[in-house]
Amino acid sequence: MTADERTTLESWLDFHRSTLAAKCAGLDDEAARQASAEPSPITLIGLVQHLAEVERRWFRRVLLGAELPTTALGGPFDPTVPDGGFEVSEGATLAGALAVWQEEIRTAREACAGVGLDATGEFQGTPVSLRWIYVHMIEEYARHNGHADLIRERVDGATGV
Repeated sequence: MTADERTTLESWLDFHRSTLAAKCAGLDDEAARQASAEPSPITLIGLVQHLAEVERRWFRRVLLGAELPTTALGGPFDPTVPDGGFEVSEGATLAGALAVWQEEIRTAREACAGVGLDATGEFQGTPVSLRWIYVHMIEEYARHNGHADLIRERVDGATGV
């Protein structure tokens, strides 16, 4: 709890990444397809897919400036669904979503290695620092981990990390 800024940011992001993985642990595809509560269609598979897309957007597209398609244009999930990964196609599996997500995390870590917190990418014509991206990603995961917690509790009663 006394680490430098970068270590603190990376540690919190990794904490939230591992929290999402824990929420998915031990579930089969049927359980991971269960929605939280009406009218929300959000599922654990959908959350994993969405966060893979978020990792891809902020670290690869924004920070690195990579020309990659979005989910809606043929990204890692159903190319016909423009929802950032939330909608789960018929053939989607939890294992498949987790594999894509883990690969995006690995790529993000590589992208950030040796890059200073003040380094910038561009988002919609505005410079954005790696520091800002880390803070945004922590917020994004924290919000969606709350959703994951509620979904998992509905699926089998499991709570906590």
